[in-house]
Amino acid sequence: MGENSCKWEDARRLGKHSSRIWHPRPKSLLSKMMNADMDDLSARVDAVKEENLKLKSENQVLGQYIENLMSASSVFQTTDTKSKRK
Repeated sequence: MGENSCKWEDARRLGKHSSRIWHPRPKSLLSKMMNADMDDLSARVDAVKEENLKLKSENQVLGQYIENLMSASSVFQTTDTKSKRK
């Protein structure tokens, strides 16, 4: 109430220029918008971090699975090239 009453008093003093005084101050509107944007960005960062951890975990599982397949396959086994040359 105090802030609005100050705006009305300022408006009465300035007369015809009062329309500029009565509208919400851009600073407070801007800070509200910035806070909302920051809240949205913070939520998005949290969601991306969570997804990143999930994907890292899945990559570790897939990496281990691929290693197990490669070790079980004779195609990927190391060969002794010296013994084949003899």
